[in-house]
Amino acid sequence: MKLVVNGKQVEVAVPPETPLLWALREEVGLTGTKYGCGIAQCGACTVHVDGKPKRSCVTPCGDVGDAPIITIEGLATAAELHPVQRAWIEENVPQCGYCQAGQIMTTVMLLKAKPQPTDEDIDAALAANLCRCGTYPRIRKAVHRAAEMLAKPVATGDAK
Repeated sequence: MKLVVNGKQVEVAVPPETPLLWALREEVGLTGTKYGCGIAQCGACTVHVDGKPKRSCVTPCGDVGDAPIITIEGLATAAELHPVQRAWIEENVPQCGYCQAGQIMTTVMLLKAKPQPTDEDIDAALAANLCRCGTYPRIRKAVHRAAEMLAKPVATGDAK
């Protein structure tokens, strides 16, 4: 079966009912997406499929087709981290770090939908992403910081 992962076509030797999580981790070798609960309740396995957040632990590979898949490894470019990843580091969000890939992937989608989210927007969007360490105040700060980063205009050309 062919999948498009982080802009590259990959071949995975799995039955169509295999959860996308296992194809990504075991066949493609992308281990940033984590297994948490296996029932789409914790959010650790969140990836983007066709521009939407999906819980990869319950998404069969056969349902993905040729839709583009973005994992935590696909957010950054060779030159720099995604602004949400930078904000996570600057706000020192992770404690154990296990849930963070899912938190970050969900935040990227939140900021696309609501570029300047309120605390309530953040809490609602991330309510289904569980953090055992309770870093929610730092997560909220990082989301606001990422929103600021994304709102800043990018300079082009020489300023004369």
